[in-house]
Amino acid sequence: MSESERIDRRSALGRCVAAAGSACALARTGRAAESPPPAEAAGGMAYGTLGNAKISRLMLGGNLVSGYMHARDLSYVNRLFRAYVTEEKIFETFRIAEARGINTVLESGANLVAKYNKQYGGRMQIIPSIHPEVGQPVQKLKDEIAAKVDQGCAALYIWGVAGDNLTRLGALDRIAEAVELTKAHNVAIGVGCHSLEVVKACEEQEIPCDFYVKTLHQDTYFSATPKPLRKEYIWLDGGEGWHDSMWCINPEETIATMQTVKKPWVAFKVLAAGSILPRSGFAHALDGGADFLGVGMFDFQIEENCEIFNRLASRARQRPRPWYG
Repeated sequence: MSESERIDRRSALGRCVAAAGSACALARTGRAAESPPPAEAAGGMAYGTLGNAKISRLMLGGNLVSGYMHARDLSYVNRLFRAYVTEEKIFETFRIAEARGINTVLESGANLVAKYNKQYGGRMQIIPSIHPEVGQPVQKLKDEIAAKVDQGCAALYIWGVAGDNLTRLGALDRIAEAVELTKAHNVAIGVGCHSLEVVKACEEQEIPCDFYVKTLHQDTYFSATPKPLRKEYIWLDGGEGWHDSMWCINPEETIATMQTVKKPWVAFKVLAAGSILPRSGFAHALDGGADFLGVGMFDFQIEENCEIFNRLASRARQRPRPWYG
């Protein structure tokens, strides 16, 4: 692809998402809206902005698009998932999601999103992840960012495992570098993490990311790691007591810390890999301050989940943490 074609594609993307207008300027300054935007479009879905992109406040999580599930010790589940979720089923999921007002996929599945939009005239967006590492050549990261921008991403974010690893290793400069390289493309960039230490470190170092992608879920469900066994980065190391349904070891502290953060927050793993019912998990995340939710959903779950989300988002208009984005 020539440089002129890249520029044309980026310009077209900018025109497509420019409808956010003054709201995106509000998001970039870090100021909060007093309440979520009025409900719009199909099903009463509420929208916000990340950079220049208009984003449904409920997004499809990428795991159930790309083909991976956290299933604890149920070893057959991923095979069952792949037998059910064919490409045709994924496209059907996208159609149902769009009909209910969901317009964005978080994390993975860019090729499927592009194919769906081309074949069916869809307008689904994607916010894919990038993967900075210690010792990685700068050009490799630049190429990854440029490739995903050229594919037409709505925004980008640093993959949660990468954010955790870099913070644990004290390599905040790599996070800052990824943020600056992405901003050069005029694309919003978030920092993803499972550990709250990542958010704390980025805020302390004033890394100018546009939003955070941070896990949040309750910790009272059956398969949660017992409190005495929880330790920072346990999901990276494994060990006694770790269960792959638990990705937020300190929900109360997460909520309290995010109260002080004046940037949009995309919460994910809010149902603890299916351990928590949506009416409980959504309420906990929205009341706790999350501005957007990334939720893995099968086709048959979308309608009910959207109804629950819309009702709870409306109820949470007057919550302690202002709405951002």
